[in-house]
Amino acid sequence: MFGGSDFSAPTREAFAGAPPRVLIVEARFYGAIADELAAGAQAAIAAVGGTAVRVAVPGAFEIPGAIAMAAAAKPFDAYVALGCVIRGETTHYDYVCGESARGLQDLAVHKGLAIGYGILTVENEAQAWARAKRDQGNKGADAANAALAMAAFKRSLGASS
Repeated sequence: MFGGSDFSAPTREAFAGAPPRVLIVEARFYGAIADELAAGAQAAIAAVGGTAVRVAVPGAFEIPGAIAMAAAAKPFDAYVALGCVIRGETTHYDYVCGESARGLQDLAVHKGLAIGYGILTVENEAQAWARAKRDQGNKGADAANAALAMAAFKRSLGASS
């Protein structure tokens, strides 16, 4: 469980016969944090027998566009958006956070994509590390598990990627 809900991570049985293919799109602006988030996501994907392809984009703002391009070119079962946006002195933070979240939600709703949201939106680097470290509740793993759960749900409906 995570987040205090009744949610439990998907199991291998949810993908019996066809392990999931997952695209991890990560913003590299804070590379070390992205690497830690990605390590958690990759472990969660491997736990269900899935395979992950990891690609990098410059920042969180570019993640929705990259997922849209990938889905149009070569669909995956699920997509994991990873990155970190730390508040600065200007309103740039608000636009990047809001628009990346809106773009990903639009893709999930309008294109039926299984997307896990793992973009940290924090006040400082210490908060980011508290959410990225694998021994402290890695949000990359949480995002991957959410994407996998939605992919399993989609499969249960008989839908393809």
